[in-house]
Amino acid sequence: MSKENIKTEEKKTESKAVESTKQLEVKEKPKVEKKVEKTKVKRNKDDNTAIVNVKNLPISTKFSIEITNHLRGKTIEKAKMILDDSIKLKRAIPMKRFNKDTAHKAGMAAGRYPVKACETISKLLDSAKSNAEDKGLSTDGLFISKINANQGTHQMHHGRLRGRMMKRTHISITVKEFEK
Repeated sequence: MSKENIKTEEKKTESKAVESTKQLEVKEKPKVEKKVEKTKVKRNKDDNTAIVNVKNLPISTKFSIEITNHLRGKTIEKAKMILDDSIKLKRAIPMKRFNKDTAHKAGMAAGRYPVKACETISKLLDSAKSNAEDKGLSTDGLFISKINANQGTHQMHHGRLRGRMMKRTHISITVKEFEK
């Protein structure tokens, strides 16, 4: 082949390469602007509720269940008064389910004074009240609509030769505003 033929072939291959890159540029998808929608915050069915959920509290599950059953349906003020009286050992919490070998107390059948659990649940009621304030609810007419205690995870004590499980409890509290 002559030098001229080689140059023309090189030009042809260069022109084919340029054409193929132009075709690639044309084949690229045009950029379409997407409309970004903001996600809506999911709210409860009732806007007049405030919720507190706590996991793995180091308190007795049995005492927590008895306390929550006793406080369900009461106002926050009345519940705080009951818990404070139980902490001061003035008023016992009635034991209806877990009452094996439990002594009778004045004004009720079996009862106990679960101080540590009462202190913890009292703090949770304060937290529920402040959550209600943050949502703009009136704190005067709040009552405990839902409250329950469940058994938490089983964690072993550190450094024990024999297995001992720690006390763990999950508690959830829902307070509601009185409907007028």
